[in-house]
Amino acid sequence: MRKLRQRIAAGCLAGVLAAFSQGAGAQTTDRKAVAGYAACMALAQADPQRAFEEAETWAVQGGGKSARHCAAISLFGLGRHSEAAGRLEQLSGAMALDATGPRARVLAQAGQAWLLAGDGARAQQALSQALALTPGDIELLIDRSIAWATSGQYWEAADDLNAASDLAPERADVLILRASAYRSLEAWDLANDDLSRALALDPGNPDGLLERGIMRSLAGDAPGARADWTRIVEAAPDSAAAAAARNNLAGLESAAN
Repeated sequence: MRKLRQRIAAGCLAGVLAAFSQGAGAQTTDRKAVAGYAACMALAQADPQRAFEEAETWAVQGGGKSARHCAAISLFGLGRHSEAAGRLEQLSGAMALDATGPRARVLAQAGQAWLLAGDGARAQQALSQALALTPGDIELLIDRSIAWATSGQYWEAADDLNAASDLAPERADVLILRASAYRSLEAWDLANDDLSRALALDPGNPDGLLERGIMRSLAGDAPGARADWTRIVEAAPDSAAAAAARNNLAGLESAAN
C-alpha cells in the first residue's frame, strides 16, 4: 500500500489554517499560528508519539481544529489507523462547508487511514465524499480505485482508473494499477496492453516489473518472472515492490524443489 501523502503542503498552511479557524474566534491565521501548525505537522512525521501528546495539550489550550488535525496525523504515524481515520472524518465535518479544498484533503487522509486499517468500505465512503468536493482529482480517483480493489470490486476500481487515465494518459502508475485490476478480472489482453504501455513509459518502474513478473508467472513463464523480480531486488532493494518480489522469488524456488 502506498504511504500517506501529505496533501497539505507547507506553502498552503495559511489557507488551511483559515479553513480550520472559521467560526473558531480564538484562532488566527497569523505567522505564529502558521508556524506552530507547521512545526506540529513536521513533528508528527519525525516523532509521532511526542507530536500526539503536544497536539492533545495544544487542543486543551485552544488549538482548535489545527491541533485536532495534527493529533490525527500523529495517530496515523503511530499505526493507529482506525482512530486516526475516525478523527479525520470528525474534523472534516467540523470544517466550514465552503472550505472544499481543505475538507477534501482531510477526507483523503481519512480514506488512506481506513485503507491501512484494512477497511475498504469506509475508505470508499471517505474518498467518495472527497471526490464530491473536488471532482476529477486524479489522486483521489487512484486512492478510491485501491479501496475498491481492497474490497474485491475490480470493475469499480477499473472505472476510477479509466477516469484517471483519461485525465493523465501518460501516467505509468495509473496504467499499472489498472493492469492489476484487469488481471484480477482475468481480462488478460487488457492487462497486458496496459502493462506494455506503462513499461514503455517507465521501463524500470518497480511496480510495473512486479506486475509483469506476476503476469509471466501466471502464464507459465517462470524464467521471465524470475528475471523481472530479480531486477527489482537489485535496482530498488528497499522498495515495497522488492519485498513482494523476494516473497515471489522464494515461492518460485519452493515450487522448483
